[in-house]
Amino acid sequence: MNQIARTEKVLEREMQRERDNREELVERIAQAIQVDGMIEPMSGVFLRRSTAPTELVHGVAVPAFCVIAQGNKEIIIGEDRYRYDPAHYLLNTVELPALSHVIEASREKPYLSLRLNLDPVLVGSVMVEAEQTLPRSNAVTRAINVSPLDSGLLDATLRLIRLLDQPDEPRILSPMITREIVFRLLRGEQGGRLRNLVALGGSADRIARAVECIRSNFDQHLSIDNLARELGMSTSGLHHQFKAVTAMTPLQFQKQLRLQEARRLMLGEDIDVSNAGYRVGYDDAAHFNREYKRLFGMPPLRDVGRLRQEAGAGY
Repeated sequence: MNQIARTEKVLEREMQRERDNREELVERIAQAIQVDGMIEPMSGVFLRRSTAPTELVHGVAVPAFCVIAQGNKEIIIGEDRYRYDPAHYLLNTVELPALSHVIEASREKPYLSLRLNLDPVLVGSVMVEAEQTLPRSNAVTRAINVSPLDSGLLDATLRLIRLLDQPDEPRILSPMITREIVFRLLRGEQGGRLRNLVALGGSADRIARAVECIRSNFDQHLSIDNLARELGMSTSGLHHQFKAVTAMTPLQFQKQLRLQEARRLMLGEDIDVSNAGYRVGYDDAAHFNREYKRLFGMPPLRDVGRLRQEAGAGY
């Protein structure tokens, strides 16, 4: 057998192994979660199943590595859309208000996915151990993106799911496989995104601090000038770099946090409309109602009533 034939044989075996791994990932996630919804079978590992496409849902995208075994999904951050499927993974590195919906799913082929939450401390630890250098450039990087899922990441993801078969294994082996996944992400095409956003100092760290400051004080008046001064940035520089990372301006970011929290208060704690608006920072009830309708598509009372009706109907 000549060299070309041997190479083709090796490639064929690798492709078959990848196909087998994808099929096994579908089977194992389907076995682990047999009804629609989401579960956390291991710490920081979330599995989701849906037997039908879903409407757009408002939420917060957390720092995570996301893989779809079957079906596909779209996430909307600001004006940017990110669609991914079994051939691609999504990586997010900053908590961001987001819209998302499952696009492809059916009873015969349900949407099946895995989300591995990422701890910045763990990412930094892997960087040090792998002797990954911090970026010298102060250039900011968008916090979220989609890339092809290579065979190495697919294999590590599958081995993580296999741990569910042995109740005594996840506690010991899950941290090891998680570190491997982080290592492979750092070495892949999204490595710069991880390195930028865990870097100490520079623009990336200042934007991360700005995000945390707004999240912690979302119900307070936001002065962009004061925030920029605290971070040692110009107002225009903060505005430009914040949007480069989050796809939103600081004020848009705060507004989405406020309105999502108001929705949670009304739906989860039975707070009335005026008090919910006041508690998240709106002094003018009419302004709150306008902003709420602009984001969720209908006034607060109608929106919350619809959500309660759907919940009561078993959606």
